[in-house]
Amino acid sequence: MQKLLNSPDDLEQLRRVLLAITDLKKPAVALCGSTGCEALGAKEVIKAFKEELKKQGLEGKVDIKETGCLGFCEKGPRLIIHPEDIAYFRVQASDVPEIVSRTLLNKEVIERLLYIDPTTGLPAHHLFDVPFYKYQNRLLMDNNAKVDPKNIEDYIALNGYKALAKVLSQMTPDEVMTEIKKSGLRGRGGGGFPTFQKWESTRRASETPKYVIINCDEGDPGAFMNRALMEGNPHCILEGFLIGAYAVGSHEGFIYVRQEYPLAVENMQDAIEQATAYGLLGKNILGSGFDFEVKIHWGAGAFVSGESSALMTAIEGRVGEPRPKYVHTSERGLWDKPTVLNNVETWANVPLIITNGGEWFAGIGSAGSKGTKIFALAGKVNNTGLVEVPLGFTLRDIIFKIGGGIRNGKKFKAVQIGGPSGGMIPEQYLDVPVDFDELKMLGAMMGSGGLIVMDNDTCMVDVARYFVNFLCEESCGKCVPCREGLKQARKILTDIISGKGEENDIEKLRQIAEASNAAALCALGQTSANPLLTTLRYFAYEYEAHIKEKRCPALSCKPLITFYVDPAKCNACTLCSRNCPVAAIDGAVGKIHIIDQDKCIKCGTCFEACRFKAIQKISGQPVPLPIPEEQRVRKPVKRGN
Repeated sequence: MQKLLNSPDDLEQLRRVLLAITDLKKPAVALCGSTGCEALGAKEVIKAFKEELKKQGLEGKVDIKETGCLGFCEKGPRLIIHPEDIAYFRVQASDVPEIVSRTLLNKEVIERLLYIDPTTGLPAHHLFDVPFYKYQNRLLMDNNAKVDPKNIEDYIALNGYKALAKVLSQMTPDEVMTEIKKSGLRGRGGGGFPTFQKWESTRRASETPKYVIINCDEGDPGAFMNRALMEGNPHCILEGFLIGAYAVGSHEGFIYVRQEYPLAVENMQDAIEQATAYGLLGKNILGSGFDFEVKIHWGAGAFVSGESSALMTAIEGRVGEPRPKYVHTSERGLWDKPTVLNNVETWANVPLIITNGGEWFAGIGSAGSKGTKIFALAGKVNNTGLVEVPLGFTLRDIIFKIGGGIRNGKKFKAVQIGGPSGGMIPEQYLDVPVDFDELKMLGAMMGSGGLIVMDNDTCMVDVARYFVNFLCEESCGKCVPCREGLKQARKILTDIISGKGEENDIEKLRQIAEASNAAALCALGQTSANPLLTTLRYFAYEYEAHIKEKRCPALSCKPLITFYVDPAKCNACTLCSRNCPVAAIDGAVGKIHIIDQDKCIKCGTCFEACRFKAIQKISGQPVPLPIPEEQRVRKPVKRGN
């Protein structure tokens, strides 16, 4: 139903037509087609639906809609049957004939495809009956289940581009800025800088032209919040982008996307082309006289390119390296012109603010952090995926209510928040509200929203080494504190977990972290101190155990642990020896086993294989002496397999 929209009235008329022809009672299947579900077989499920509907003569009688990510990716592929709103999880192509015949035709619910609450054992028929969803406030992600990201009319029918029409026909740039200021919106990509201040600085800059940029570099391991929005609802981002460009006086924008996001680029490019065809992008948008063009720039995958000035040098065609910040990019950014850069999630909030008002948005969240935030919940937690909650929600509620608690009944130890440059937060701060200011006081940061949960089997010294190593590999190398400081920190941490730590290593690490925090060129180098400083602050006892006692309290660091067989528990089943990759276990059926410490590579295979808990793991203690040969016979033998 493509039509060039020359005015807000044309847009509203199209919306009314779309709603009028929508049959809300018509059976429909909304299936997640995001990268996560695609990897689990979503394309095969979609193909199976089309074939089965054709086979049963239901073509045109049932709508099939490929939608975006709703976050609970480990339970994908996920689909929703309308109009009953029945939610099925982990659907495979082989399930499709049964879904069509039983659910679509006979309105029967297939119990085995429902989510079963592990705490109650009860099935959840609808999406928001699932504990993972019921505690969330999904202002941004809710429409991911309702729109086909490749169909602009789906977005228009749900009041899409209404905020843009309002801005271009009823509001001045000053009035737009007033609403953004009232909202208290802060950047969702890192440090939480007030969006209004950034926009206002660019708007007041005298140089022209002015540019706006969407940052979808998203280099944090395990984070995919921006990707989910770009794949699932690209038009909401584009609409916010247009409103921001109008407010600051920009007529050209860039979308910087990391190389690893092909589907996000595909859907965003489709959105740009469709918006242009409908007159919502390009020249004289909705007859307002406002012009705006958008280009997509594929990044090369460097973590440092997520930093604002490095990203801009990359768009300019040069190596993505940061610049000194004595001149802000809002005044001299892309090609030395005033530039606004915000991440995907920040731009996506803008239409909500314009539609509902800045005061409405400011009523959500905490005193200094407004609105909702999407987090990527991962690690040793039962439910992983994307979580959208109001800022001020506690870590405890995110991890235990939404995340379902720690896996295998183990004890919570820490949560790492803010990506590689974030900090580790221990159990005593689980009830602290999650917002920009509270996290900063704890030595952490919001970052883009990565949340990695750790249990008591996690060594915090090794975690610090992991993130320091990541940052060391990703450093652009332009400044000494980051380039050399991270290398030295990595070496010291590697020595500590290898049992070679020295008394003054803790002080050295603290000095390196403080120097990087104070003197590194960009925010990435400055915040690289966070993993070190927070582990030193909250888990100093683990550093001391590694250094002074040559012991890993978490029994995690291989050089400091030893495996041995407890003869009282060994059932001489040979399961451990048969699984040992280096033949380090001596034993036979009916003969108690012994681990040869000279051959053992400490891989833990025997520990995992033993069903009688006879394999013991110790650290910093002497290994019990092998039992004499004459005492190694034990009968009867209990088979472990």
